[in-house]
Amino acid sequence: MSPITLYINSDWRTFLKEELDSDNLQAIISALQTEMNTYTIFPKNNELFNAFNITALENLKVVILGQDPYHGKGQAHGLSFSVPNGVKTPPSLRNIFKELQEDLNIPISNNGNLSPWGKQGVLLLNATLTVREKEAGSHQKLGWENFTDTVIEKISKKKEGIIFLLWGVFAQKKSILINTKKHHILTAAHPSPFSAYKGFFGCKHFSKTNKILIKNNQQSIDWKLCSEPLTLF
Repeated sequence: MSPITLYINSDWRTFLKEELDSDNLQAIISALQTEMNTYTIFPKNNELFNAFNITALENLKVVILGQDPYHGKGQAHGLSFSVPNGVKTPPSLRNIFKELQEDLNIPISNNGNLSPWGKQGVLLLNATLTVREKEAGSHQKLGWENFTDTVIEKISKKKEGIIFLLWGVFAQKKSILINTKKHHILTAAHPSPFSAYKGFFGCKHFSKTNKILIKNNQQSIDWKLCSEPLTLF
């Protein structure tokens, strides 16, 4: 098994130097290396920090917090709620698209790759960055939350005017890490089929986010995605 190499863009690497050099992260990497001898782990090594590599620190406007990666083959690629081009849209993401349609009249996309959101400043961060195949939540005690909690705290401390979208009880517990005098928090039920009808549908977080951005003299997010997966030749 080849050693795990963590690739993260230079802006985030500088911003998170202390966290990246921490004993906690080194322990996680060591544990992952051992796990990979027995289990299939998602996402791939070079996609672990995809959320940071797609969303430049200087462009950061919004954080959408997920819990852990999809555990089906080919689904996870380092962005919360997102799947790669050509992969069937999971139920929670399908509900996100339904709310987008209701909120902003954006047609439901058959492409679940949310990278275009990330490139516009939406950090799609999972609290836990890895998972075993077919074992949801299997890495929630590996130490990732210590790392991502610190990331959230540092964003709260060092940045201004970030909009945090916290969907579901798990994500909402992270609100204690965020300075509400400097940042905006929008909460709703989780978009999963089990809870979307309890307050995710109708939350209008996408239009509310854009209203806040415009009020702060920032470029709004174009939430519309390509309707067809990109084909690379």
